[in-house]
Amino acid sequence: MGGVAGMRGRQTVRGMFQSLGVIMVAAGVMYLFIPHDEDADPVKAKDYRVELLTAQRAAPYPVLAPQGLDEGWKATVVSYKRENADAWQLGFLSPDTQYVAIHQSTAKPGAFVPKVSRGAKDTRKTETVAGQAWQRWEGPKYDALVRTEGGATTVVTGTASFERLAEMAASLRSQKV
Repeated sequence: MGGVAGMRGRQTVRGMFQSLGVIMVAAGVMYLFIPHDEDADPVKAKDYRVELLTAQRAAPYPVLAPQGLDEGWKATVVSYKRENADAWQLGFLSPDTQYVAIHQSTAKPGAFVPKVSRGAKDTRKTETVAGQAWQRWEGPKYDALVRTEGGATTVVTGTASFERLAEMAASLRSQKV
């Protein structure tokens, strides 16, 4: 009986290799015939002008957005939620592929800043950016520059270096609508 069991075992192994071969051929054919472009930019820049205009009209504070950044910056996230303490968010991928976001809200800074900066803590240090003092926050994932003015808290946060965060903070402007 050992001979029959041994043959069945060899047939099973051979069947598995045949199945694997069929799968590999199918995967190769799909790779060849499904269009793909390795040189394509994987991140599409988002046009945020309409959302910015809406937020500027609706928010009870001066809504900020960058002006004059290099073309390497790509907007990836945009939202305005009036029902969520007038929360404005505009996220970017920096030229060195780090995430940088602007968050503004009328929410209490003590809860708002740790939330949008993913647990960053106030270092009690300030940094002067474009003539304005910003609080410096540091965290395990995101760092942040924070400023409260005009009834709203502005947070520039992300995975980028403080130099990139300061570059974004320096570019922020409010447009009167």
